Amino acid sequence: MPDGNSQDLISGGHLVAKALKAEGVEVIYTLCGGHIIDIYDGCVDEGIEVVDVRHEQVAAHAADGYARITGKPGCAVVTAGPGTTDAVTGVANAFRAESPMLLIGGQGAHTQHKMGSLQDLPHVDMMTPITKFAATVPDTARAADMVSMAFRECYHGAPGPSFLEIPRDVLDAKVPVEKARVPKAGAYRASTRSAGDPEAIEKLADLLVHAEKPAILLGSQVWTTRGTESAIELVRTLNIPAYMNGAGRGTLPPGDPHHFQLSRRYAFSNADVIVIVGTPFDFRMGYGKRLSPDATVVQIDLDYRTVGKNRDIDLGIVGDAGLVLKSVTEAASGRMNGGASKRKEWLDELRAAEQTAIEKRLPSLRSDASPIHPYRLVSEINDFLTEDSIYIGDGGDIVTFSGQVVQPKSPGHWMDPGPLGTLGVGVPFVLAAKKARPDKEVVALFGDGAFSLTGWDFETLVRYDLPFVGIVGNNSSMNQIRYGQKAKYGEERERIGNTLGDVHYDKFAQMLGGYGEEVRDPADIGPALRRARESGKPSLINVWVDPDAYAPGTMNQTMYK
Repeated sequence: MPDGNSQDLISGGHLVAKALKAEGVEVIYTLCGGHIIDIYDGCVDEGIEVVDVRHEQVAAHAADGYARITGKPGCAVVTAGPGTTDAVTGVANAFRAESPMLLIGGQGAHTQHKMGSLQDLPHVDMMTPITKFAATVPDTARAADMVSMAFRECYHGAPGPSFLEIPRDVLDAKVPVEKARVPKAGAYRASTRSAGDPEAIEKLADLLVHAEKPAILLGSQVWTTRGTESAIELVRTLNIPAYMNGAGRGTLPPGDPHHFQLSRRYAFSNADVIVIVGTPFDFRMGYGKRLSPDATVVQIDLDYRTVGKNRDIDLGIVGDAGLVLKSVTEAASGRMNGGASKRKEWLDELRAAEQTAIEKRLPSLRSDASPIHPYRLVSEINDFLTEDSIYIGDGGDIVTFSGQVVQPKSPGHWMDPGPLGTLGVGVPFVLAAKKARPDKEVVALFGDGAFSLTGWDFETLVRYDLPFVGIVGNNSSMNQIRYGQKAKYGEERERIGNTLGDVHYDKFAQMLGGYGEEVRDPADIGPALRRARESGKPSLINVWVDPDAYAPGTMNQTMYK
């Protein structure tokens, strides 16, 4: 070989690349460091693209985003010490969001263990609480084997991240090929798809057939398991109103008679059977307290530990959301018309509640006020989206507004941080989405505070020629926190620690080689978005929004009460 390697010897970095290839990894996200460069060399030989970013948090978020878009695990590779600690936030976000990814971190040589080598830190100890698996690769011959082991653990129960550190001497050393275990693609981990307990499936089918006012929440695991078709078949066959959250948004298209968005609280207060699919009873669900105490509550989840956590349930099913819902539909079909015919009044009741909520917001959605009302901005964005637009929300208050208005047109076309509430995911998610699906339009809404955290990697999008339509809802504030400070401490202290400068993000985009435009008049929002689309460049439309308008979700947060 040209680099002087004997054909019967292979380095640790090349073994890692072979294991990544076996898992179907097509791209790694990375920020370079001396500890990890042999992995790059291996990736070149295996045809795996190396995408370099400006901050390791971006690399980790991008690996998370890649997994969400593709259904395959993402991979980020970072150097030791600060390289690995910079990636902690991205791994933690993937952990709470149940996103399968592998972070590979460098480490000092074994021969320098505990001697104070460059960038030496106890990475495994730090990563263990926020991963499904964290370990050190002890020997070069084990490098590929340990990578496959880490991927296997990513899919144990609900998906999540794994971490491997690889000491520099382990990575750079070469071993005889016959001594290294290189797992064969498709032969080192089993299917994790479970259709659930058959007895429980029959019980749920019976509950839904006899329910008068059922409701279902389709959460992120519907998309994780690619169970969209099964979810649609269930709600249409049994005539059940459906609400969607997280990556489950877009399961049903806007306008579908079973698609509901703004009447969830009303439905969960009045339903007699409530089915929660792939969503834990966490803060987003009021820890289960927002469900009627009189309702029969059913929870379906990939993780046994999640079912019945924080709230008693009447029936719990552990399994793959798509397979479980498909089995329930089959079990219910043909029985009393599945109970479908008697639910017209219930759906009409919810549609009326939905319309009341829309009409309440209508003046703000169409407001011509300046500064621009956030509802007007997100309404314009919703109108702008096409069937092929992947929507990404990165922010606090502004994204809370968008959650009530923006409706993705297709499954898998909504991305948000998830339950960790991490700001700064937007640019890395754009990077992941455009690399994975270059045929798709990507539209990202940022709060000005959120964009600031990882915004320099806008340059990465320019460098790799990854066009997207970006919008900054700019109120020069961390407004979600500002509201809470005002509520708790009064107007004289509402601006402590949360006020930002009046930054012209449109000029920032232009400086880095992208398209930028400023908007102060609401009538200019739509034309500016269209010009950004037509530019064929990464773009930022800087929209000045009213700093004194707060989303209802912000005002209702329990932490401020």
